[in-house]
Formats: sequence, structure tokens, C-alpha cells
Amino acid sequence: MQLRSFLTSGQGWPYLLVPFIPLAIVLDIIGASPIAIFFISAAGVIPTAALMGRATEELAHRSGPGIGGLLNVTFGNAPEIIIALFALGSGLHEVVKASLIGSMLGNILLVLGASMFVGGLGRERQRFDRTAASAQSSMLLLAAVALVMPAIFELVAGNGLPLPGDEIRDYPSDVEHLSLAVAIVLMATYAGGLVFSLKTHRDLFNPDYAALGGEEEEEEEEHVEPWTIRKSIIMLAIAGVAVGVMSEILVGSISEAAEGIGLSEFFIGAIVVAIVGNAAEHWVAVLVARKDKMDLAVNIAIGSSAQIALFAAPLLVLCSFFIGPHPMALVFNGFEVGALVLAVMIANHVTNEGESTWFEGLQLLAVYVVLALTFLFAGT
Repeated sequence: MQLRSFLTSGQGWPYLLVPFIPLAIVLDIIGASPIAIFFISAAGVIPTAALMGRATEELAHRSGPGIGGLLNVTFGNAPEIIIALFALGSGLHEVVKASLIGSMLGNILLVLGASMFVGGLGRERQRFDRTAASAQSSMLLLAAVALVMPAIFELVAGNGLPLPGDEIRDYPSDVEHLSLAVAIVLMATYAGGLVFSLKTHRDLFNPDYAALGGEEEEEEEEHVEPWTIRKSIIMLAIAGVAVGVMSEILVGSISEAAEGIGLSEFFIGAIVVAIVGNAAEHWVAVLVARKDKMDLAVNIAIGSSAQIALFAAPLLVLCSFFIGPHPMALVFNGFEVGALVLAVMIANHVTNEGESTWFEGLQLLAVYVVLALTFLFAGT
């Protein structure tokens, strides 16, 4: 009875998708339709990502905010990073970059929009700490500048930007070295951000929020028994293996599935893969916003986007020097550059007020839909 109530709760629903994990493996072994393999493995990623998030949360609870913050850096976006690493190995550089931009857009517009909309229903307005939110969004704005500059460098050099239909492009060595230098600066900035939020100015942030990367203590309401450190480590290892298997199957089916369903790899990377990798965390943001805890919801959305820009993206650039056919340059296509700049501007605007309404959330969702439609038509 306790298990049933957990599976139907806000935290437990991703585990209802566990049967998709063995099903995806079986379909891959027998060589089933790439379309079926893609969607089944995408569904299988969701419970593995949820398990990894829960295990990280339990470890962080017992490690304090400092070690918890480091755990969040390592495992906060692990499912997305693992999927991207397999895509790098397959030479799908543009899919990797699309998924990075898509994750940032999903957090800023889809997650924050849904949180404001659902949380604002029946309430005149919701309030959150504008100082902490502005610190996150300012960090995101600075990261966006760094991510856009290699594309501007390419435009000025007259080489042009990649097209939405590209899988991989080989760039001159100077662009690759510029991307590497930018990646190092971004990771150094993120390290400084951790010191700022977890040590020198941690009074601006709820330590639990920062340490858990957006997870929330709802055990009191759901009566979930805390995990031991040993159990957390074992579950984290199991989740890591499961995410790796699902990611390999998912990436292996992207090209054929995209062709079969008539969607571009660009759209699949920016919308489908980006949503799947963070589905469990996205749901948590909406859940806590409904409970009028907008500080946490805003932290999940903006903080996760900043983590992708400042940690995940540069980490993948560094890894691309050792994985795949050649290094991945941080040169995004025109649609990605435009969407990123606009989304970050929106993030800074909505967090500057320190309050939100359901209509503001609806507007953010509308912007996300417009961008998704643009990505859809851009790849056809």
C-alpha cells in the first residue's frame, strides 16, 4: 500500500516507466523499428534520471551544503551529459549542441512558465527572493555571452554558421581552441559561483536548494523512508549504468528515427532529448510551485540552466577532444543563438520583479511553443 501511494505521488510517478527499460533493451537486441526503439528508450531514460536525482539528493542531505553542492555539480545534469557523450562518440555534434540549447530553453521557458502558470492558478501573485534569483540569472546572462561569441567569431571570419540539418561540421583549429578557452573560463566561473552560493553568500540561498540542485524535501508529506549512505551509493551506481545503457540505445536510434518520423535531428535534440533528460526534475518544479514554493521552482529552472551553460556545455567541449572524430566547437546555428539570447533576456526580466502570476507563466509557455514550432519548420 505504501509503495502504491509512492508510485502515484508527485515524486514517484517516473518509476512507473521502469518497464520501458528492459523493453528498450529487447527491442534493440532484436533490431526492431528505430522509431519504436527511440521512443521506448526515451521513456526509459526518465526513471533512471529520477533514480539518479533521488540518490544524489539522499547523499547531499548527509554531506552538508558544501559536499552536496559538489555532488550536484557531478550528478545534477548527469543524464543529459551521458546522452551527449554517446552522441559525441557517434559524431552527432549538432545534436549535442541542440540538446544543450534545448535544455536551457526548456528550463527557462517551459519549466519556469509551467511553474508560474500552475502555481499562480487561484492566487493573485506568487513571490520569490529576487536577490538570489537575479544572481542566478545574471550568471546565466554572462554564460550566454560566452556561448555566443564563437558563433560571432565564425560570422566575422566569413565561414558561416552550421545549418539545422547538419550532423557535424569540421571547424578551423583556431575556432576549436577558442571554444576550449571559453569552456575553461565558463568552468572557472561556475566554480566561483559555487563558492559564492555555498560559502561566502550562502545566506542568500537556501542551502538545501543549492545542494540538491532543485530537489525538495517532501518526505514529510509522502512518508518516504530516508536512504542510508550505502543504499544511496548503490542506487547511484545502478542509475548510472541504466542511464548509460538507455543513452546508448537512444543515441543509436536518433538518425534513423528522425528520418522515419519526418523530424530533423535538430528538433529531436533541442526538444525531445532535452525534455526527456530532465523530465523528473521539471515535474518537481511544477509540483513545488503549486505548493506556493516559488523560490525553489525558480531555483530549479534558472539554476539548472546556469549549470548547463557553465558546467555541462564546457565539460562536453573538453571531452570532445578525446571522444569522437574531432573536437566540438561552441558554434551554434542561427536559430539556437537567437533563441538563447531571447530566453536569457526573458529570464533576467521575470526574475527582476521577485513576483509572478499565472498569466506571466502562460506567456513563457507561449514563447516556448513558438520557438519549438520554429525549430520544427527549420529542420524540414
